[in-house]
Amino acid sequence: MIIFRYLIGEVFRSQLAVFLILTTIIISQRFVKILADASEGEIPGQLVMSIVALKLPQLAVIILPLSAFLGILVAYGRIYADSEMTVLHATGVSEWYITRLTLLLSLVMALLAGAVTLYLSPWATEQEYTLLERAESDAGLFSLVPGRFQHTSNEKAVIFVQDVSRSGNALSKVFVAQSSDNPANPGHAIVYAQSGAVKEDPQTGAQMLQLQQGRRYAGDSQTAAYEITEFGSYLMQIREQEVEQRRRKLGSLSTPALLQENNAEAAAEWHWRIAIPLSIPILTLIAVPLARVNPRQGKFGRLLPALLLYLGYYALMIIARSAIEDGKIPAEWGMWWLHLLGLTVGTVLILRNRSSAQRVRAWLAGR
Repeated sequence: MIIFRYLIGEVFRSQLAVFLILTTIIISQRFVKILADASEGEIPGQLVMSIVALKLPQLAVIILPLSAFLGILVAYGRIYADSEMTVLHATGVSEWYITRLTLLLSLVMALLAGAVTLYLSPWATEQEYTLLERAESDAGLFSLVPGRFQHTSNEKAVIFVQDVSRSGNALSKVFVAQSSDNPANPGHAIVYAQSGAVKEDPQTGAQMLQLQQGRRYAGDSQTAAYEITEFGSYLMQIREQEVEQRRRKLGSLSTPALLQENNAEAAAEWHWRIAIPLSIPILTLIAVPLARVNPRQGKFGRLLPALLLYLGYYALMIIARSAIEDGKIPAEWGMWWLHLLGLTVGTVLILRNRSSAQRVRAWLAGR
C-alpha cells in the first residue's frame, strides 16, 4: 500500500505540474491575442476574462493526454535515475505491477478527459459563440472604445465617445455623424451631446442611443442650408434587429445532438472526442517502458524520443480526423485502427523486458 501511494502520488504530482505549466503557457498566448482583439474593439473588454475561461476546456482536450504522458516520463525517469526503481525491483515490485498501478490512474484521467471532450468542451464552445454574438449585437453598448471613431452596428452612423463609464452604460461628450440611405432624400446630420446612454428594446432587439443636452446639425448635399436644433434629449436607433447567429462548428454541438447528425464531418468529430480519452491509457502503456533510463542518462534521457513518438501519434490522429471528414476513411473504421496500432506498440514495449518475452527471444536465437 505504501508503494502504491508513493508511485501514484509521484505520477499524479508530475502530471498536475505539467498540466498547469502547459496550460499557463498556452492560455497566456491566447490571453494576449484576446487582449489585442479587445484593444482593437473587436470584442468588449468586459468579456475578456469570460472568453479566456471558456477557452480552458477546449485547451484541456489537447493538454490532458500530453500531461499524462509527460508526467509518467518525468516521474518514473526520476525514480530510475535515483536508482529507486532498482530497489523496488529487488524487493519484488515488477514493471508489470508498476504498469497496472499507472493504468489505474490513467483510467481516472481518461474518465476526466471523456467528461471534458464529450460534455464540457462542447458546452464551453457554444457559450463562447453566444458571448461573441451578444457582443456583436450589443456593439453600441459594450464595444465603444473611448477616443476612437467607430461605425454603429447598422453601418449608418459613426460615433465618437470621449469617455465611457466603468459599467459601460454612461457616455460623455458624444459625437455622431449620420447619413441618409434614402436616394429620394439624401442628407447627413451631425449630433453632439454632453452625455448619452444606450438602451435596448427587449421585444424587438432594437438598440437606441439616447443623448442628453446637445445640438443637431442637419442638411443635404444639394444645398448649403443647415438646420440647427438644440435638444435636451435625443433618441436615435443604431441597430434594427438582433445579429444573425454565427455559423456553428461541430465542436459546439452537444454529444447527443452530434450523434443525430449523419455525415462524415459529424463522424470525424465523434471519433475525435472519444479518441482523446482512449489515447490516455494507450499512451500510458507506451510511457511506462520508455521511462526506463540508466542512472547515467539522467531522468530526461529518453524524453526526446518519447516526445517524438507522442507527436507522431497525435499527428496521425489529426490526419485520420481529416481523412474521415473527406470520406477517405470509412466512418465505421474511424480511428480504431490507430488505437489498435498504439495499443500494439505499447504492448510490445511492455512485454519486451518480461521474463517470458526474454525466454521466447532466447528460444528463437537458439534456433
